[in-house]
Amino acid sequence: MTIDIGRIYNHKERTDAIRILVDRVWPRGMSKSTANLDYWLKDVAPSTELRKWFHHDPKLFGAFKEKYEKELRDNSVQKAAFKELKGLVEKHNHVLLLYAAKDTEHNQAVILKQLLKNQK
Repeated sequence: MTIDIGRIYNHKERTDAIRILVDRVWPRGMSKSTANLDYWLKDVAPSTELRKWFHHDPKLFGAFKEKYEKELRDNSVQKAAFKELKGLVEKHNHVLLLYAAKDTEHNQAVILKQLLKNQK
């Protein structure tokens, strides 16, 4: 099983991977047909409050990661969405987690990939 992550604006073409958007907000300027998604799991994304607090500041990433993991454990809706994501990863050989953020190292997809790999 392979879990890849990528910026949705850079990964528009279909591949053998199941394409899953893990953002709460639809990517600006991206049409649904251009996105070529198999799933949009917006409830697995950080809460609006946490997303606004983090504001993609790399200095806050450690604290963001802790708060986001706590949300995934404690918030029933996010917990269920993470369970759904885990099921999709277990079911498919290749999964591509997509996000819109410009920062490729400090975003929720990085955290989700790490959590999914650690739960094998």
